[in-house]
Amino acid sequence: MARYTGPKVRLSRRVGVPIADIPKHTAKRQLTPPGMHGYRGRRMRDYGIRLNEKQKLRYHYGMLEYQFRLLVDESKRRKGNTGEVLMTLLERRLDNVVRRTGVVRTVWASRQMVVHGHVLVNGKKVDRPSYRLEVGDKITFRPKIQKLVRDNMESIVGHIVPDWIEFTPADLSARIATLPVAEQVPFDVNTNLIVEFYR
Repeated sequence: MARYTGPKVRLSRRVGVPIADIPKHTAKRQLTPPGMHGYRGRRMRDYGIRLNEKQKLRYHYGMLEYQFRLLVDESKRRKGNTGEVLMTLLERRLDNVVRRTGVVRTVWASRQMVVHGHVLVNGKKVDRPSYRLEVGDKITFRPKIQKLVRDNMESIVGHIVPDWIEFTPADLSARIATLPVAEQVPFDVNTNLIVEFYR
């Protein structure tokens, strides 16, 4: 299946939570189910609850099902709590780290910035949004995009950069200080239900 290119607010309405932290998604009236009157069917069964929780996380990170499934399988193979390992792997994606620094509003904007080659990791251009960052990696931006980045930062007032990212606004650089933990993710999701969905 190809990448979803339709209206993004529809995704928020489908899962019942804002998947992006922008007014269009967080407005109360937008959280009704999609369609003219909204779907008022039967309550969801166990499978539907787990599916909805998985879709929340997938939409929040802007991933395809195949990519997401691979990450779930990898997190099962690693030591530790599968749900916490999954969140750590998702947070370390390059497009997500660019979003968390506050230079763009949404994961779709950060993905575009990465794909167009405006993001450098340790001085080298990386145009893969799924690139996984390690502790100590440094992110910078190409000179021709820096004016746009500064304008974006001025429009996003009050953004809080997570503790695991060291962001320097003066030279527009970010460094991965430590590995993120599940408690530092600013998106409420039940990872246990997601792990159960893939059993």
